[in-house]
Formats: sequence, C-alpha cells, structure tokens
Amino acid sequence: MPDSNATVAVSRPTSPIATRRFPPLRAIAALAVLAAAAAAPAHAQQPASPQTLIVNGQQTPVPVVQMKNHSYVDLDSLTRALGGSISYAGGQIALSLPSANAGSSPATSTYTNAPPPAATSAPPPAGFSKGFMSAAIEEAATLREWHAALASAIKNGYPMAPGMFTPYRAQSQTNLRLVSVATATDSDRNAYALLNTLFQNMSTLTDRYLDKRANMSYISPDSLENDSLNQSIVTCGHSLSAMAASGQFNDNGSCR
Repeated sequence: MPDSNATVAVSRPTSPIATRRFPPLRAIAALAVLAAAAAAPAHAQQPASPQTLIVNGQQTPVPVVQMKNHSYVDLDSLTRALGGSISYAGGQIALSLPSANAGSSPATSTYTNAPPPAATSAPPPAGFSKGFMSAAIEEAATLREWHAALASAIKNGYPMAPGMFTPYRAQSQTNLRLVSVATATDSDRNAYALLNTLFQNMSTLTDRYLDKRANMSYISPDSLENDSLNQSIVTCGHSLSAMAASGQFNDNGSCR
C-alpha cells in the first residue's frame, strides 16, 4: 500500500508558441481508448474473459481491460476501491490514498464478496513426544537402579550410611528436571506427574529404612515384600513401562 496521502501527478507539456484551449482530460482519455481499440487487430478486439482485481487479498469491483497484452483499470473506480480521493486540475491528476496503518479500508470492508477462510489450528499431538519418551526412559532406569540398590542392601543386611543413596537421588532429580523440560503433549504432562510421584515415593521409602538403620532398629531381609509403599512403587513402575510400550497415557491409579 502506498504511503499516507501519497500524490501521483501526471503533467502535460505546454507549447511555448501558441496558447490554445485543450479539451477536458477525461475526453482526451476516452478518445485515446477509442482510437486504440479501432487500431487494434480484429482478434485483439474480441471480448476477453472477465478478470477480477484483487487488492491486498480482497476482491474489488474495479473493471479490468486487456489490450495488447496490457491490463488497464478505471482510475476513478480504483480510487474508490482503495478508499482514496482523486482530483483533476488542469493538466494534473492528484491521487491520494489512505495510510496502510489507518485501519481497514473500504476494499477490505465493502468489496469482500467471499468470506475469509476459517482459521484452522492443527490438532494437538496425541501420545508421548519423542523427546519426552527419551528423557522418561532415562529417569525410569535411574529409579530402577536406586530401588535395586536399596533392596539389595536390605536383603543382604548391608550397612546403610546416610550418603549411600545420595548419588541415585541426585541423578534422579536431574533426570526428572529434564523430563519436565521435554513435556510437549497432554500425555507427556500426565506421565510426568506420575514419574514425579514415583520419585517422591522412592525418596520416602529410602529415608524410612535409613532412619531404621540409624536408630539401630532391626530390618528383616524380607521387609520390602511386606511394605505397602514398596509394593506401590513396584506396581507403578510396571504401569509406566506398559505406557512406554504402548506410547499412550493410561493411568490405572497405581502411581497415586
């Protein structure tokens, strides 16, 4: 769109020898069109198929004439379609057009014959995203190693120092943050909540047996088999593994 209040000026040279009264500019333009039409070959005067002038993506009623492989439009009609103004003064034609940011022009509000295309948005992706799956599998592997180390210490009666499981806990926290960053779909976000719950439960289970060992309480080798929290952790792990295999989120309540 031209700049605000742009002016197009067409000047005709005047003769220094004699001063004569010229016919109006519109009459001259009409005679020029008739002369060109008369001089054109017969095949060029045959009516062409109607053409539509589109301005800024919007249809206008401005007529378009094809002549000798050139397109011509009526200046007055074009000015109205663009919401501008035109004036004739002597040998000049002054054309003023509204600014591009002055709001909607008549061409976009009055001459729109077809409704604008309906806005369409892509449906949200279903299932787990690739990045989430990769990060979640890494987190699940760390949780399994952590659980296996705790189970082995309890079953074999190994001494459990306060920092014995710190590396597992720290790595699991790091992986969990990566899982959070990788969430992209609803399934990702729902599964992340279950992984976070599994991490919290694993921390609680570990602290429970570290406290027992610190208090010199007896820990039976089969303590985990009768521990409801441990059973919940195992069931939740199986449920998450099934989700990863299917690629779809399916909460059966075992991770809550």
